[in-house]
Amino acid sequence: MALIKSISGIRGTIGGETGNNLTPLDVVRFAAAYGTWLMEANLPSQPNARKKVVIGRDGRISGNLVSELVSSTLISLGIDVIDLGLSTTPTVEMAVTALKADGGIILTASHNPKEWNALKLLNNKGEFISGEEGKKILDIAATESYFFADIDKLGMKCEDHSMLTEHIKTIVNHPLVDQKAIVQANISVVVDAINSTGAMAVPQLLEALGVKKVQVINSEMNGNFAHNPEPLPEHLTALSQAVVANGAHLGIAVDPDVDRLCFVCEDGSMFGEEYTLVAVADYMLSKKAGNTVSNMSSTRALKDVTEKHGGAYHSSAVGEVNVVAKMKEVNAVIGGEGNGGIIVPDLHYGRDALIGIALFLTHLVKSSMTIKQLRNTYPNYFMSKNKVTLEQGIDVEYIFESIQKKYKSNPINTDDGLKIEFDKDWVHLRTSNTEPIIRIYAESSFETTADHIAHKLIKDIQESILQKS
Repeated sequence: MALIKSISGIRGTIGGETGNNLTPLDVVRFAAAYGTWLMEANLPSQPNARKKVVIGRDGRISGNLVSELVSSTLISLGIDVIDLGLSTTPTVEMAVTALKADGGIILTASHNPKEWNALKLLNNKGEFISGEEGKKILDIAATESYFFADIDKLGMKCEDHSMLTEHIKTIVNHPLVDQKAIVQANISVVVDAINSTGAMAVPQLLEALGVKKVQVINSEMNGNFAHNPEPLPEHLTALSQAVVANGAHLGIAVDPDVDRLCFVCEDGSMFGEEYTLVAVADYMLSKKAGNTVSNMSSTRALKDVTEKHGGAYHSSAVGEVNVVAKMKEVNAVIGGEGNGGIIVPDLHYGRDALIGIALFLTHLVKSSMTIKQLRNTYPNYFMSKNKVTLEQGIDVEYIFESIQKKYKSNPINTDDGLKIEFDKDWVHLRTSNTEPIIRIYAESSFETTADHIAHKLIKDIQESILQKS
């Protein structure tokens, strides 16, 4: 069905034809390319020591299969593997530095459906590799320039199941997380764990924070996702109903690898995934002055909140590696993406739903508001998120060029796809790093206007496709 190679890693559907899907041969090929790059490009964490790579996986059906292929391939290159087993993306990222490893691989296709899996590749800082590094790995895979170890130099594998506990301890001890206030608030929470490792990680975090009343739905870590795993409102109806039925203070939803986060209000309405970062940034900036970063497809509400606290807002191209690069450039105290991804750099430079939960709950209980009241304190922008599926052979460059000509009198940014401004409204078109689609995000102070702009651009895309065909 699909094999996508990008800065977000090697992502594809399981089964099918080699080279067009994520088959076992493709898993081995790209794992070998990553391991070869690691052997050639990076110094070992300790002189004369073998290279070490941390791996971990989400709860997908194919997770164990892919994990065994990856670990065996790395071992065959002479690399030691530290296997965290079922884990979360941010836990693997933090484990790379905690265990002084030379790199890491997270086996997850994030929000994609169950037939997908991926190899997300990390450097020795526990951060996603750069585009330049990714190109080198793809070149190694294309030329099959591997060199495997002889029998006396094979790597070894060990398991470490302590890292999630260490990750959570670090979060609870974060200076802006107030465990005592959370305990005293005696809040009740419903969690949608989407049949993946959130069912393990989020309840463990909530217990550590002192939340006693926790109900988990979709709690079986079997990879048979109960609904589309992207945490969007249309996929969270069961969570919304459970919050109301249980009289809970709020609902929490994460994606399968626990790096995206959104909340449901006590009345079952959505807090809005775009406002996850906004709320956490509001709290952090009230305690620590500084700048913020989000990608170009994220709500302008973060800019409003940042400027309210006297900081400067900056935007980046879409993609965690791009957000992190901009955060480092402007010394941001918090950043992330409007899809519910929060990056707190004094913890680590990676999207982390767990630190997001802890900071959000602290903010909520200290505000003495309900979650609905808290949401109403923020600027009310509406975003329309849509996509157009790309058939093979479609000329995306032609589509963008034709649309740019049509709107040439409007302010246009081409740093990442095509962003067009209409006074205070905007629309952003870009090809996805993870799926064969064009994403269309439009934002306005009025929901109908945002939908109208998005649908107008979808029509423009469709007309361009017809003109080219």
